[in-house]
Amino acid sequence: MSFINSIKERARQAKKTIVLPESLERRTVEAAEQVLAEGIANVILIGNKEEIEKVAQGLDISKAIFVDPCSFEKMEEYVECLVELRKKKGMTPEKAEELLKNDALYLGVMMVKNGMADGMVAGAVNSTANVLRPSLQILKTAPGTRLVSSFFVMVVPDCEYGANGTFIFSDCGLVQNPNAEELASIALSSAKSFENLVQEEAVVGMLSHSTKGSAKHDDVNKVLEATRIAKEQNKDVKLDGEFQLDAAIVPSVGAAKAPESEVAGKVNVLVFPDLDAGNIGYKLTQRLAKAEAYGPITQGIAKPVNDLSRGCTSEDIVGVVAVTAVQAQL
Repeated sequence: MSFINSIKERARQAKKTIVLPESLERRTVEAAEQVLAEGIANVILIGNKEEIEKVAQGLDISKAIFVDPCSFEKMEEYVECLVELRKKKGMTPEKAEELLKNDALYLGVMMVKNGMADGMVAGAVNSTANVLRPSLQILKTAPGTRLVSSFFVMVVPDCEYGANGTFIFSDCGLVQNPNAEELASIALSSAKSFENLVQEEAVVGMLSHSTKGSAKHDDVNKVLEATRIAKEQNKDVKLDGEFQLDAAIVPSVGAAKAPESEVAGKVNVLVFPDLDAGNIGYKLTQRLAKAEAYGPITQGIAKPVNDLSRGCTSEDIVGVVAVTAVQAQL
């Protein structure tokens, strides 16, 4: 079974509720129709039902839950909750009501906060900053997590490396230039994400242009320090570095360049030193190796909220909804 079909099947078994706030976007309602038809999750669409149905002409979204902010029966409760959460930042009942009635992203996150939904997926028409801002203000980071970051699940066809061609690449979409502590946090979060989604043991490689001291540079030192910190914070995770990409994933190269490492040549979680490297790396793999790229998936928020690329297809949204539903099972 393919990775995404496995994720969809796990999502069906739990049948979580995912809120899609961008309900006046055709791709979103197309995805909602497919999610509902396949039984992947329950779907909440935020907005005026008649307006949503105009956008969804020809689609069957009758099984969706429609929430109109103007007549939402829990609005007063949510306003009080938001004021309590943000009162130190100057939130008032008037500001909270205006925000929740006019910004579907904030209302969607409040649904997740209050248990009406198990997760949220947005970003087809909103920037990453707009999607994540209410998530960080309201849900905050997960216990024991220092940093919110992102990853892609990459499924490479006819590939003998990684977990039968399946990898996590991180961070490829969020943290611009992590310091050593942040890079360590990304690595450990990514290991958990791999084991949750792929259901195999994570083997983490900290990537660099150097392998085990072959080059000297401050950039290499950052990766070395991140490796030390990550190992110190969780001794149970299989993790090592610094590795060049070939030393990380190719057994023969790993054995030649890093013979004392138990990780070299076996890596399935690739941690890039910065966003430039990660973003370039996943796009190269996607385009040249014709890999399936699922993401960016967010990790480190207390409850799952995932950001879409604004160039996403409806099928991409379906995949992210399924992943979000599986994340919500933790």
